[in-house]
Amino acid sequence: MNNMQTYFYQLADFIGTRIHADETYLAYLSAEDSTFVRFNKSAVRQAGSVQQLILTLSLVSRQRRAESRLTLSGVLDNDQQLVGAAVETLRRDLGELPEDPYLLFNTSPQSSERIGDSQLPADEAMLEQVLSAANGHDLVGLYAAGALYRGFANSLGQRNWHRVDNFNLDWCLYHTADKAVKSSYAGTSWQAAELQDKMSAAEEKLGVLRQPPKVLAPGSYRVYLAPAAVNEIVELLNWEAFGVKAQRNKQSPLLKLEEGSASLHPAVGLRENSADGIAPGFQADGFLKTASVSLVEGGRHAGALISPRSAREYGLDTNGANAAEAPEAIEMAAGGLARADVLSALDTGLLIGNLHYLNFSDRIACRMTGMTRFATFWVENGKIQAPLNVMRFDDSAYRVLGENLLALTAERDMIIDSSSYGERSTLSARLPGALVKDFALTL
Repeated sequence: MNNMQTYFYQLADFIGTRIHADETYLAYLSAEDSTFVRFNKSAVRQAGSVQQLILTLSLVSRQRRAESRLTLSGVLDNDQQLVGAAVETLRRDLGELPEDPYLLFNTSPQSSERIGDSQLPADEAMLEQVLSAANGHDLVGLYAAGALYRGFANSLGQRNWHRVDNFNLDWCLYHTADKAVKSSYAGTSWQAAELQDKMSAAEEKLGVLRQPPKVLAPGSYRVYLAPAAVNEIVELLNWEAFGVKAQRNKQSPLLKLEEGSASLHPAVGLRENSADGIAPGFQADGFLKTASVSLVEGGRHAGALISPRSAREYGLDTNGANAAEAPEAIEMAAGGLARADVLSALDTGLLIGNLHYLNFSDRIACRMTGMTRFATFWVENGKIQAPLNVMRFDDSAYRVLGENLLALTAERDMIIDSSSYGERSTLSARLPGALVKDFALTL
C-alpha cells in the first residue's frame, strides 16, 4: 500500500489513454490499510488487518453516464488490464442508456491534496495501554486504526487526494447481562492520558452499576444527554433533515423548521464542517465541498446540503454534498455549561450516556422514539445514586433541542463512526452534551 497516491495517479493517466474524444471519465478511489483488534474479558480475542482498494469508474458521453465498481489489487499492471476492460464495457453500456436530465459533474478542474498530521501508536503500545487502563475489568470492544485513502481523477486533468490516519476504540466495561458502561476513544492523535481518563470515568460508573437498579415510573424527567446520546439524535436527523431534495419534496423531519413554523433553542447551531472532519473535501462527481455549510443558526433553518443532481434539478449551485445529501462531518455549536458542572446542574434526574434503536414515531412532528442503553443513572442533589433499567423515550426534537433545552456543554466530543461494513467509515461528528427538562419516558 506504499505510494498509494502515485499508483492512483498513474492508473488515472492510463484510463485517460483509453477514452474517446467525446467521452469523459470520472474515477473515485476508496482504499484503506487497517488494523482490527477485538477485545473480550480484557484480552485480545481476534486481531487482523485489511488492505483493500475500491474504484468507482464512470464513463460519460452525451448526457449519459455508465458506472462500474471495481476491486483493485494495487498492482498497477494488473489493474490497468482490469480498468481497460471496464472502459470497453461501460462504452457498450452507454449506447443502451437514456439521457439523464439531471446529470452534473465538475467540468472546471479543481485539484487538491490533504494529508493529515496523524499520530497513531504502535500496536504493541496500544495493547499495553488499553489493557492497563482497563484495570482488570471485563473490557469488551473493537479497535480499528490505520490509513484511509480517497482519490478523484478525471480526463479533464483534475486530481484530488486525501489521506487520514485515525483510530477508533469502541468499548465498554461489562458487568453482567445487559449491564455495561459504554464509551469510545477516537481521533487522529493517540494520547494515553486521555484514554486513562475515559477508562477511569467508566470504572467509577461501573461501581455504581453493581448496585440494585432504581425503578422509575413513566413520565417526564430532567435529564443530561451525554454527547454520545446527542449523536444518536443527530444521526437520525442526518438521514434526510438537511438535504435540499428532502426539503423540496416535503420529506424532511425538520420541515416545520425549514418552513418557519417551528424553531429549536437559540443556542442550537448545526453546520457541516468539512474542513475539520476526517472525510475528504471532494466528492465522487469532482466537486469540492464547501468548507462550512450552515444548516441551523440560532435555532432556525439556515441552509441545506445540495448534491450535483439536486443542483441541476432545482437550478441551484452545489456545495459539494454527497448523493444522499447527508452530513459527513456535522458539528453542533458549544454551549456554556462546563462538563465538570454537569451533575450539579442536573441536580436530580437522569444521566443518560447512550441511546439506541431510534426511529421516528411522528416524522412530520420530528417526534422520535428509542431506548436508553448501557449505563443510565439516577442522580440526586448532584450525586449519582443508582443505576436505572433500560427505558423507552418518545419525544420531539423541537422539545429536546428546543423549548426544553436548558444548556449545552462548553466541551464537545469528537465522535467517529465506528461502522466498518464494507470499509471503515470517514463520518464524524463534534457534539456537546445537552441538559434537558421534561424528557418523556414512556416505559
